[in-house]
Amino acid sequence: MLQRGFWLYVWRIHVAGEVLLYVGRTGDESSAHASAPYDRFGQHLGRNKNANALKRNLQARGLRLEQIDAYDFVFHGPIFDEVDDLMAHKPLRDIVAALEKELAGALGQAGYTVLNAVNCRRPLDPDHWATVKASFAVEFPGLDQTR
Repeated sequence: MLQRGFWLYVWRIHVAGEVLLYVGRTGDESSAHASAPYDRFGQHLGRNKNANALKRNLQARGLRLEQIDAYDFVFHGPIFDEVDDLMAHKPLRDIVAALEKELAGALGQAGYTVLNAVNCRRPLDPDHWATVKASFAVEFPGLDQTR
């Protein structure tokens, strides 16, 4: 979780007997940077409105961070190592963005409550998806029943 690169992650949030999920990835849209999961971990709970998407999604449900009973942070990767320039970064970012969308959709299809909608029109790489799905199915067994 300390290595910079392209990772997928799922927050599992336990609150008042309910389990909520938030699906994310590392690998910036606007720069050639791909941080480590631990970097994103802190940003999601911080004050920066551009980086705290988990906090904003919880607030949209009327929840404050202090109300959460427990957080689990499940991650997979690095799928790709961080690269030095934007031209090399973009194709890797696009592959991981499509995987992020597929993971969020598959978790929802499996009956999990996913807080965030992931939008992506990039094509899914089926070989990478098979690996990602198998990895996350260890923690989210319902994924085994999805396409």
